[in-house]
Amino acid sequence: MLDQFEDLLGAPLPAEPPASQMVPAGAGGERAMGAFDGADRYNTSLAAWAPTMGSADLDVIPSKQLSDARVRDMVRNDAYVQGGAQLQKNNIVGSQYLLNSKPSSVAVFGKVDEDFEAAFQEEVEELFHIAADSPKNYFDSAGRNTFTDLVRLATGLHVMTGEVLATVEWKKDGRPFSTAIQMVDTDRLSTPTTFPNIGDQNIRAGIKRDGSGRPISYFIRAGHPNDYYTPFFNMMAQWVEVPVEKPWGRTQVIHIFNQLRPDQTRGIAAMTAALKEMHITHRFRDVTLQNAVTQALYAAAITSDLPSETVFQSLGGGQMTPEAIQKAIGDYAVGYFGTIDEFAGSAKNLHVDGVRIPHLMPGTKLEMISPSSGGPLGMEFEASLLRYIAKTLDVSYEQLSGDYSKTNYSSARAAMVETWKAMQALKIEVADRFATEVFRLWLEEMINADMLKTFPAAKASLLYTNGRQNLAFDGLARCDWIGAARGQIDELKETQADVLKLNNGLITREEVIGKSGKDWRKVFRQLGREKKLADSIGLQFAAADPSMMNAVGGGAQPTNSPNPDGGKVAK
Repeated sequence: MLDQFEDLLGAPLPAEPPASQMVPAGAGGERAMGAFDGADRYNTSLAAWAPTMGSADLDVIPSKQLSDARVRDMVRNDAYVQGGAQLQKNNIVGSQYLLNSKPSSVAVFGKVDEDFEAAFQEEVEELFHIAADSPKNYFDSAGRNTFTDLVRLATGLHVMTGEVLATVEWKKDGRPFSTAIQMVDTDRLSTPTTFPNIGDQNIRAGIKRDGSGRPISYFIRAGHPNDYYTPFFNMMAQWVEVPVEKPWGRTQVIHIFNQLRPDQTRGIAAMTAALKEMHITHRFRDVTLQNAVTQALYAAAITSDLPSETVFQSLGGGQMTPEAIQKAIGDYAVGYFGTIDEFAGSAKNLHVDGVRIPHLMPGTKLEMISPSSGGPLGMEFEASLLRYIAKTLDVSYEQLSGDYSKTNYSSARAAMVETWKAMQALKIEVADRFATEVFRLWLEEMINADMLKTFPAAKASLLYTNGRQNLAFDGLARCDWIGAARGQIDELKETQADVLKLNNGLITREEVIGKSGKDWRKVFRQLGREKKLADSIGLQFAAADPSMMNAVGGGAQPTNSPNPDGGKVAK
């Protein structure tokens, strides 16, 4: 057999080294170092790098309080970081967060019923939007925020702390519905320090879990541990245990965070990874600005060319004690600067604005100071730090810094596409989940209160199995959300692309209109009203001309097209 291999290789096989010369695994040498350079324990540049190997909670929970405080401080005091957090809310939620109901008649009735789905969508969306946009702020337990404001608040909280926390209340105070959302500061979610909960291994960072790690209840302080109003001190030591849901499945606590590892109980802000760079950037700008301001206060400085050795010799430095030398130097400096001040103050030709050349004492000269030498503010160093921050916030450098000086169409479009993908992921993870939870709570109440014509309370039994919400309820409450409009760099090209896709069945009008942050049903109804009114008074617009639509879509346009008066309009 060996001879065959020798024939194939053209040379005899090398003999295997003796067993005495082989290095066993784990006994030193290359085999002991492992196959990965990154795991090499003997490399001098990596030897001191030995991070702890802890669980997700061990990594997150001890560091969360300080991390959250630092992130909030950066958001409060750094304009770029604050702008980045605002960009996330603007790019995800926008000015209005619209419900797009997607009920599944198959899940509810076991068969497709398009008439029911259309009617249910129309009724539910209209009623929900009225409640969501009401100036009475029905969805906010505190009565301060509209539904869109709550979603924006939830998105901003996720930026700062990596998680969103809210409780569901039932308020009977003359409101059209009782469901209300109470936003909760995540600092209030903590493990009680009082008996009998202290030392309970099932409670981690304020969340009680079962054996599978599923949350059972949340312990929320009655007041913030560091509140402004001192009488809250007694409330700080009190906790309220809130169950995750009611026995039939109605949510009581909304807790959203991006889970990075299994068995992770609490979330942490993505900005934590860039806190050091953010702090350095903030200090860099402060120091650079102070340097520029300080230099701007002085137009010139008077310096002396007299060597220090000459001064010491004239003072008798070789024969004097250190104390006497120090005194002599002080006397000399006071006398010298006093003379300079007297000379410069009385010199009529010593002017800076007058651009005259002054006559100074022998051994001195005037050096001009340029305010522009204040430092590299806005240079590549700061730009590199801002790019680091922008990546952490999932926005483009151009959006974060407002610097488009080095951006062309291709790079701007590429940056916008990447930002859009990141924002859509965050939209689904945070904003949509929060909004859907609120919608499900509202929908359940509306059905059981018999306030929907398309799905009366008599059919509510279809949504529960053995006293708990089932898949039929999930199908009826299925929805997506229309948030911020996707920006356009070249509206003509992008509109042409959308029309081409529509004409070839590659996209729906719902998707196209949704990219502009609008509800397609409302747009269609409005278009119908406008067309009806235009027809009634004899108006016709170019957009109604099929040939014009073909032109927008890239199709051929006829040489002549009719106008409303029956004549021909030259191309």
